[in-house]
Amino acid sequence: MFKKWVRRVSLSATRGFAEPTSPTHDGEATGPPTETVTRTLPEIEESAADGDAVASRATKSAKNSMSSRSDSYDNGIDYDALYEEEEENDLSMEAHGSMITHLLSQVKIGMDLTKVVLPTFILERRSLLEMYADYFAHPDLFIKISELDDPRDRIVQVCRWYLSAYHAGRKSAVAKKPYNPILGEVFQCHWDLPDEVQDTNEVHDGPVPWCRRDQLTFLAEQVSHHPPISAFYAEHYNKKITFAAHVWTKSKFLGLSIGVHNIGEGVVTLVDRSEEYIVTFPNGYGRSILTVPWIELGGSVEIKCPQTGYHANVEFLTKPFYGGKRNKVSAEVYAPNDKKPFVSIAGEWSGLMEAKWHDKNKTEVFVDVNRIPIFKKQVRPIVEQDEYESRRVWKEVTAGLKFNDIERATNAKFVVEQQQRDQVKMRKEYDLAWEHKHFKPVGENWIYAKSLSQRIYLQEKEARR
Repeated sequence: MFKKWVRRVSLSATRGFAEPTSPTHDGEATGPPTETVTRTLPEIEESAADGDAVASRATKSAKNSMSSRSDSYDNGIDYDALYEEEEENDLSMEAHGSMITHLLSQVKIGMDLTKVVLPTFILERRSLLEMYADYFAHPDLFIKISELDDPRDRIVQVCRWYLSAYHAGRKSAVAKKPYNPILGEVFQCHWDLPDEVQDTNEVHDGPVPWCRRDQLTFLAEQVSHHPPISAFYAEHYNKKITFAAHVWTKSKFLGLSIGVHNIGEGVVTLVDRSEEYIVTFPNGYGRSILTVPWIELGGSVEIKCPQTGYHANVEFLTKPFYGGKRNKVSAEVYAPNDKKPFVSIAGEWSGLMEAKWHDKNKTEVFVDVNRIPIFKKQVRPIVEQDEYESRRVWKEVTAGLKFNDIERATNAKFVVEQQQRDQVKMRKEYDLAWEHKHFKPVGENWIYAKSLSQRIYLQEKEARR
């Protein structure tokens, strides 16, 4: 799962390491994970017989572990609190030298990392689906897009929100990878905005049906495992603004680092204006993988509005081998048909960015992400969550990592993945197709099945009858 590490060097490169593939889409499942971090990692490929034997041993180990430790993990533990605590900055690959050496012996430069298994100790205590919610850590910046009357102001605000969206997912300077979502996994949350006029009406047909019209809601679903595709959607009903995206990654081993190419796009929709802003995503890189790993973003991103003609080009700049700073970013924003930008933005996506207005001949702070509040997302308690919701799926792995019981975390992780392998086997045996919950494929894209635009259209159509 070296690709697993990789899959989320991103926010998709975007905010931490993602676990490449492991459990299941209706395709090949990888071999079981390591039983503990002190044992020899399994080979990348195993025969079916060997795989069954390992699976049997790991299943017994997991059951014994759960049975013997059920009291310490089921009694007196606030699982919800485990997800709210900040990550520790204590990961050093040097402390696990023999394991990393063995891992590197399995890969070659340029190799796709889909089937390389990574150890549990580098996991971050949350799912990749939850990490995508970090795009809305500044929901006020997102909501403001819909409040501006000038299309020029709107494209600038889209850039301000987008460039501010990447720092919140970095809980520490040390890179860890989130859990690789299982097929069908779902994550739901919402944000309360302070200055919003409270609207007690709930949006029962929305992505988070217990939320109100004055809240920003978010829903993510793992729609495919091979390739690993995540789809997510956010909306604010009263402001008539939505964001829909799908992302999957290709990862490669680069020697002393890992590269992740993010494929997909996101679309900001202003429903009342029938206006869309299409965005792409930067690549991610896991650096210093033999010592203390860290993440950086790199590559070109485009933001464009087909309806107005305004567009922006964004460059995430990787750190030079010698000198230079991390997390540099620059952007240029253009009016329709113009070849010269009316504003240039430069700085660090993890800190201060400045805007130079060419038509006004002045420079000012564009945004300083360290001086604006991060809004805490609201997630319903695990005890109220459905079977496939992220925090419920991974709660035992999270508890094991929190209490530094790596064997416990590894075994719990295996149980989750083995259940998925069993379900894939059953679907193949009975020729059953996987049914997606909230998103549907349209060509190469994944579309939220009940978008706000569609719901409003149907409501207006019904009203005209």
